Amino acid sequence: MAQGVDLRHTINEEFSLKEQDANLYSPLNLAFIGDSVFDLVVKTVLIGTANRPVNVLQKKTSSVVKADSQSAMLDAIYDELSEEERNIYRRGRNSKPNTRAKNADMQSYLKATGFEALMGYLYLKDRTERLSELVRLGLERTEDTGARNTTKKK
Repeated sequence: MAQGVDLRHTINEEFSLKEQDANLYSPLNLAFIGDSVFDLVVKTVLIGTANRPVNVLQKKTSSVVKADSQSAMLDAIYDELSEEERNIYRRGRNSKPNTRAKNADMQSYLKATGFEALMGYLYLKDRTERLSELVRLGLERTEDTGARNTTKKK
């Protein structure tokens, strides 16, 4: 496998940012960066699978990164999470967001916030292989069912 560019370290170096322990970030800060990381992974996968018109890519991306889809992905991968990962997810899910869910019920929105917090945590801990593995599993396991909203509280 070819050595890739480590985006986070490159950004830190270019902007003279200090490395900070991911455990010190608030759950909402983890979710903030995790939202972007997850979006980038999904867009990278989509553009890598076919050369499609941008409007098609945007529509597909939106369907995957919305709260209901993230909630369904979390349900699909929950049993695969380590205790550490479950703790990060719960911190995110139990946080008190300053925004309201626009197109999802509050339970799905909070589960999605927990999912994004986990994505942000793994990114900041340089566990990109694990992050990619969980996203791949989530996409594979929800592909046929879409973003079904479940009532399980995980």
